[in-house]
Amino acid sequence: MSELNFPLREAINEPIKDYKAGSKEKASLKKTLTELKSKVIDIPIIINGNEITTNDTSKCVIPHDHKHILAYYHKAGEKEVLMAIESSLKAWKKWSVTPLEERIKIFNKMADLLAGPYRDLINASTMLGQSKNVYQAEIDAACELIDFFNFNCEYLYNIHKQQPKYSPKGMKNSTEYRALEGFVFAVAPFNFTSIAANLSCAPALLGNVTLFKPASSSVYSGYFLMKLFKEAGLPDGVINFIPGPGREIGDTVLNHSDLAGIHFTGSTKVFQGMWTTVGKNIKNYKTYPRIVGETGGKDFILAHKSANREALSTAMIRGAFEYQGQKCSAASRCYLPSEVWEDIKQDYQKNVFSIKIGDVENFQNFMNAVIDENSFDNIVSYIEYAKKSKDANIITGGNYDKSKGFFIEPTTIITSDPNFKTMEEEIFGPVLTIYIYDCSWEDACKLVDTTSPYALTGAIFAEDEEKIKSGRLNLMHSAGNFYINDKPTGAVVGQQPFGGSRASGTNDKAGAPANLLRWTSQRTIKQTFNAPKDYKYPFMSEE
Repeated sequence: MSELNFPLREAINEPIKDYKAGSKEKASLKKTLTELKSKVIDIPIIINGNEITTNDTSKCVIPHDHKHILAYYHKAGEKEVLMAIESSLKAWKKWSVTPLEERIKIFNKMADLLAGPYRDLINASTMLGQSKNVYQAEIDAACELIDFFNFNCEYLYNIHKQQPKYSPKGMKNSTEYRALEGFVFAVAPFNFTSIAANLSCAPALLGNVTLFKPASSSVYSGYFLMKLFKEAGLPDGVINFIPGPGREIGDTVLNHSDLAGIHFTGSTKVFQGMWTTVGKNIKNYKTYPRIVGETGGKDFILAHKSANREALSTAMIRGAFEYQGQKCSAASRCYLPSEVWEDIKQDYQKNVFSIKIGDVENFQNFMNAVIDENSFDNIVSYIEYAKKSKDANIITGGNYDKSKGFFIEPTTIITSDPNFKTMEEEIFGPVLTIYIYDCSWEDACKLVDTTSPYALTGAIFAEDEEKIKSGRLNLMHSAGNFYINDKPTGAVVGQQPFGGSRASGTNDKAGAPANLLRWTSQRTIKQTFNAPKDYKYPFMSEE
């Protein structure tokens, strides 16, 4: 407990800047956007603080202007991955026993740097590299990541305070929170810069070492994150940066005996494949690897006839189309009573038709481009399927164009089949499918619960309190983040820790103490001051 004799600053959610016209923050951000666009940088692999280049490179491009190259990044192969593992294990020897106070100071410094001099850089690189508008970038790359850093420090401090309740006279009981033995493999998605950072940083805060494998489409912002970690004082080798092909890197990592954990956000298929590989290799590992994953989603909005119409319509639009629907939490399927749909249809369509799509530097654009050509083609395949189906009708959007950027209109599908393809399968794009139900509220809840294998986020809209209560009960396991009269997106660290179950992941809530506990191995210590000197117990005495 002596480790806790230092002041801890209170974690408070970072205020969101609004970037109003004429504001200093808007002018500063636009300057950074211009600067980043004016040059093409070379992004190395980073191992033990050293920049490593290979003859194998790929481009970082702007999704909304895909002929514009931002950077070339060097891809790690088996040789570089093994180097990174060796470096991590060397760094582990010192970092795993670094005092808690020193670790917390470093991560608090990360938060301070991101809130200050790095804010524009991380936001701008996210906007350009991942085609996020300024507001979506601000709440993700800046605010949520700052919150991860600060709240995780507070959570960890409080975890260390959890000690045995009682020590009998003559002894002392205590609990140590150790780093895992080995390294953690942090596999990041493209869509959230904050998540990419936290996948590595949450385990690292607890004394672990991590291999940071960014998504190929977000290497650009990932590189600037590494600069932030370095400036904050994170020792070399604690987080090693290994961009490159997932299969090649994954095969090398997952077959290594010192793999201690996997911290993953991405597709369900990839996660299940990794888990299968770990299972096959289980006898070869030094310890049982901790496997933590947030995967897919087929997130729902379910409305009761008592729902507030304006709130519902707004939630459908924001929930489905913010960041082009490229959120694990994005609303993708919607269940409405006919009377509700008739009330909101005209207003909903009018608002969707008013959505502007284009370059992130035009702050009037609500939507921008999807991340890359593969994603574009996949989303389009669902739209074309709906166009050809007798069970579906497209009432907004349906158009797309990839000549300059990967642009897809906000598309709304009405289907007469509750098991229509776009009601069941994850699309990860700006496509919302609506089913008009005429059954009871309870049966509608059952339909929502059984249609999809996922259970990440979901929302119900109702003013009838009894229906809210029954909705909560009937949809108990349908969503790890459940929203009442609000869109199913926008989890906030310290307020709504994020994660789901079923095919959506292990539900080890990011932004909560539960996630941090997966990255520590507890040791129970009993110290006796007056040890017994005789093996005999009192009951053995003659009467």
